[in-house]
Amino acid sequence: MDTSIGALNSCKPPSSDVGSPPNGAAAAIKSTAPAVVSSPDATMGRHLAHRLVQIGVTDVFSVPGDFNLTLLDHLIAEPGLNLIGCCNELNAGYAADGYARARGVGACVVTFTVGGLSVLNAIAGAYSENLPVVCIVGGPNSNDYGTNRVLHHTIGLPDFSQELRCFQTVTCFQAVVNNLEDAHELIDTAISTALKESKPVYISISCNLPAIPHPTFSREPVPFALSPKLSNQMGLAAAVEAAAEFLNKAVKPVMVGGPKLRVAKASEAFVELADASGYAVAVMPSAKGLMPEHHPHFIGTYWGAVSTAFCAEIVESADAYLFAGPIFNDYSSVGYSLLLKKEKAIILQPDRVVIGNGPAFGCVLMKDFLKALSKRLKRNTTAYENYHRIFVPEGHPLKCEPNEPLRVNVLFQHIQGMLSSESAVIAETGDSWFNCQKLKLPRGCGYEFQMQYGSIGWSVGATLGYAQAVPEKRVIACIGDGSFQVTAQDVSTMLRCGQNTIIFLINNGGYTIEVEIHDGPYNVIKNWNYTGLVEAIHNGEGKCWTAKVLYEEELIEAIKTATGPKKDCLCFIEVIAHKDDTSKELLEWGSRVSAANSRPPNPQ
Repeated sequence: MDTSIGALNSCKPPSSDVGSPPNGAAAAIKSTAPAVVSSPDATMGRHLAHRLVQIGVTDVFSVPGDFNLTLLDHLIAEPGLNLIGCCNELNAGYAADGYARARGVGACVVTFTVGGLSVLNAIAGAYSENLPVVCIVGGPNSNDYGTNRVLHHTIGLPDFSQELRCFQTVTCFQAVVNNLEDAHELIDTAISTALKESKPVYISISCNLPAIPHPTFSREPVPFALSPKLSNQMGLAAAVEAAAEFLNKAVKPVMVGGPKLRVAKASEAFVELADASGYAVAVMPSAKGLMPEHHPHFIGTYWGAVSTAFCAEIVESADAYLFAGPIFNDYSSVGYSLLLKKEKAIILQPDRVVIGNGPAFGCVLMKDFLKALSKRLKRNTTAYENYHRIFVPEGHPLKCEPNEPLRVNVLFQHIQGMLSSESAVIAETGDSWFNCQKLKLPRGCGYEFQMQYGSIGWSVGATLGYAQAVPEKRVIACIGDGSFQVTAQDVSTMLRCGQNTIIFLINNGGYTIEVEIHDGPYNVIKNWNYTGLVEAIHNGEGKCWTAKVLYEEELIEAIKTATGPKKDCLCFIEVIAHKDDTSKELLEWGSRVSAANSRPPNPQ
């Protein structure tokens, strides 16, 4: 039966399901035949705009260029869509990444090659994090394909496929739309594939096509009805049977959540298993925020030698551990130094289960497996009881003396006090990774960082996108000075959008995370007048407040102002820190990652 979606409120966030219309608009879905579109409006540009709104995208991040201008006209004309112009393509891609983390899907629009290759890095990051981002590129005039002509915005060859080839490895589907006959099919296939695979897609649209009416666009697009992935029931039953036998004979089993809980949509099922089993529950660092930290058996972040207090001891001493959606790379394994044994582990991937050194079960969805397993496990609280016995509450940082230079651990003690269900934390690549891991997230507090790809500068664009996606939350971004210098311009876009984010700019004079891996003069950067820069960007337009703090008493006053009289403003607080003021976790992690990086070649 044909269905159509009613009006959408662009200021409200969508449900947590990928591809859901915003503001719970499922209630507005009604069984009707799709409306006929008048002939002049039956265009590809209008169709694409409607598709984006249908899947829950109400904001598109863009940089104009001559090949995408007509397409941008059609996106602007869509009442449910807000076009947000960014300062550069990289930040537009990062913004779509941040938006997708909150909304379930994001979109950006750039121009051919010069824009496409600029946004490529951000799309690669979204691919690594399993985020459905629709990357739309305005392409050459359809008449230029196959003519042997050389176009501007290219490398000077009559081959227009360079951009496409670059995107093939970092997107799950590529559509080059250079004729109207198959445009409808290509666009719909690309968008639906992004939703099904939870990966970015690439759509190139010839610049002369968006405004031309075509019969294939003569009716309103029917909302997608994506076929759900299903578990093989025999495989599911066998996997649950084997896992239950494996875990029920263990003395002190534990559970550890990984980042692929998000793409598997299995966070609720993971909590359900934790409730039923009584096991101690930890998360990998890149899964922070995917498991409620107020859960009674939550024991913290498992990150090997740099885990939160007493967590690694419990996980690594367990005689069985269930890892749900892990990614074991050199960073998450602290230079391959985790003290885990494969024969003790059950590894769940979104559609696969591996128990110890075998057996393995394919076509078993993580969500289904966790729910079924929760009904088969004997309750066992031994590991959590052991944790409770050895746990000693963390001490507080030494209080700063009057006019004593502010320490980073004191800064994060005060950030902890700012968190609530109405806030979200964005942690930039660097020491903020480690300091933010130690924050205890209240119920409903959001948390995001990019660990797998680890691109410095990601957080500025991601903060823009995330804050735009969930305007009811106040985003707190913790960004190092080196990272900020990469992508600072789009503070301008935050101001244009009227966002009230709080940015803590930690100014310690360089790339501190790289100093702890391998130091050198290249890790020292030119100091900026960061508050002066933001004031210049502000230029009297929009709501903005800045402060530079050197001492704890100044920080207290700045936070009081940012959360009080300036709560409706973008607040930029520059924190001056000593260049060697790092978390102890970074010191340990850096030395281990350095050792992994500097391993000599294997003998031939």
